[in-house]
Amino acid sequence: MRKKYEWFKSIVLILLSVSALTTFAQPYTDSVYRHEIKSVEFYNSTKKASFPLINLNSGETVTLGFDNLAGGTLNYHYTIEHCDAEWNPSNISTAEYLKNYNDDRILNYSYSIATVQKYTHYELTLPNENIAPKIPGNYILKVYDDSDPTKLVLTRKLYVLGPKINIAAEIVPSSDNATRQTNQKVNFTLDYGSLRVQNPNRDVRTLLMQNNRVETAIMNNQPTYIRGTQLIYSDVNINNFAAGNEFRHFDTRTLKLNSQNILHIYRDTANTVMMLTDPDRNKANYTLEYDLDGNYYILNQDGTDPRIDADYAHMIFSLSTARQPNTGTPYIVGRFNDYKLDENSKMTFNTTDNKYFNTLFLKQGVYDYTFVWVDKNGKADNNALEGSYFETENDYQVLVYYRPAGARWEELVGFRLLNSTKK
Repeated sequence: MRKKYEWFKSIVLILLSVSALTTFAQPYTDSVYRHEIKSVEFYNSTKKASFPLINLNSGETVTLGFDNLAGGTLNYHYTIEHCDAEWNPSNISTAEYLKNYNDDRILNYSYSIATVQKYTHYELTLPNENIAPKIPGNYILKVYDDSDPTKLVLTRKLYVLGPKINIAAEIVPSSDNATRQTNQKVNFTLDYGSLRVQNPNRDVRTLLMQNNRVETAIMNNQPTYIRGTQLIYSDVNINNFAAGNEFRHFDTRTLKLNSQNILHIYRDTANTVMMLTDPDRNKANYTLEYDLDGNYYILNQDGTDPRIDADYAHMIFSLSTARQPNTGTPYIVGRFNDYKLDENSKMTFNTTDNKYFNTLFLKQGVYDYTFVWVDKNGKADNNALEGSYFETENDYQVLVYYRPAGARWEELVGFRLLNSTKK
């Protein structure tokens, strides 16, 4: 009887542990898991900093590049895993979504040349002869150490499109008078043609992102109304984005002289760049500035190959605002740090200067960044220090996902890139 009880108890514990893993599993994100990994770039190979999307079986590729500041040569492996629209694993066999092999080693690496900070640069192109997707959808690219998938180094989101739906979309002022001067609204229509859509509320959903920022993305599960094979999303209360402000930026393509937004450059045993103090920009009126929509480019005017001859510098940022540290904390974010609100992006208040400071170790290039205010309750506000203006130039990504009744995975079947100032 006791043996039977112990057997039953062990089964219950196993089931509870599996349930806990299922309940608390987190969706995949763009993340870096090692402090020595820097300057991660991931883009469609035709254009740097572009949205990492390819058409299935089209010959298009994406490029991944990153540096390891520890130097030397490490044994990095990689794979891609199919996910649903919310970046949860699809839980299907690798044979169903991968061609050839399940994982492979990164063999393309180079050592830095004539830099103060030594590093090894790794590069990878996908799809390739060893790893390639079979079906459309979201894929998470995983890079890990020692052939062990549990030793994650970084993850990146890859979008593989199998176009089956036409998208018509436009950006208009907010329908709400209270936000007409601060927001941008996206209306769109999907035409699924001959695609089998029995229940639009279940079979199709559409994700809208502003400047590829997942924290402000909006998922559309239900059309406003249906007209034949067209699904129309135009309700006055949906897809209304705070337009924000143009990104702040700096230029370190050369460390020999001061350039945009740089106060002073110190070059000794390490490179240190003192930035001009940033002001609080939450003002009444919009000011036109040209930006990169949050992106960054690794560049070096004094070298020939910025992948291996661009150097690193300690970038000292400062922010002047009337907001006091007892009410919250500012964070400095952009694509360069995946918009992560963590200890690395957190700014510290200096009572002597009455300013907030942070130091980031960044590779030479041109960078966009912005400040996010997080109050004492942990609520993030993207516009508290930047303001929000309808005139702001923004990119919007429209991604359409399809999963008919009985299907075991979700496919990416439509994509459209919009710009708020370009028709």
